[in-house]
Amino acid sequence: MNSIQAKETVKRVEEVLKKFDQNLNVIFLEQSARTALDAATALGCNVGAIVKSLLLKTEVDYILCLVAGDQRCSLKKLKILLNLKDISMASAEDVKNITGYTIGGVPPIGHLNKIQTYIDNSLERFANIYAAAGHPNCVFKISFINLQKITNGQVKNIIE
Repeated sequence: MNSIQAKETVKRVEEVLKKFDQNLNVIFLEQSARTALDAATALGCNVGAIVKSLLLKTEVDYILCLVAGDQRCSLKKLKILLNLKDISMASAEDVKNITGYTIGGVPPIGHLNKIQTYIDNSLERFANIYAAAGHPNCVFKISFINLQKITNGQVKNIIE
């Protein structure tokens, strides 16, 4: 077991995956998958098949938006959807405190706190998608429908 496999953050993701479906595994990459482009290059897939997990701060709480790697999350659409005046990207410190992960390795699952999740409907284009698994060199492959089930996320048009 290498040092990445031993990391508590990766183990937390792996536990959630295995509880959901024994066939889901963490994939360990030689190079960093810190950005969607890095991950797509490492996996040899379309950048849109990479799930970006974005923590946003609202006036009342935090929300997690899962967005295709080739798209931008629309704060304007989210404000309308949620009937809120103020939504902004969470700080790196907030991301760490709320999710338990650092930016570049934030997965859509296994967070320290329960977070309402919204999923970009453009991810449906792909048979399989890849999301971070608790470390910049770790991802997991999952179908869109299973991503929705494992996160209990609401599928919405949340991109620009």
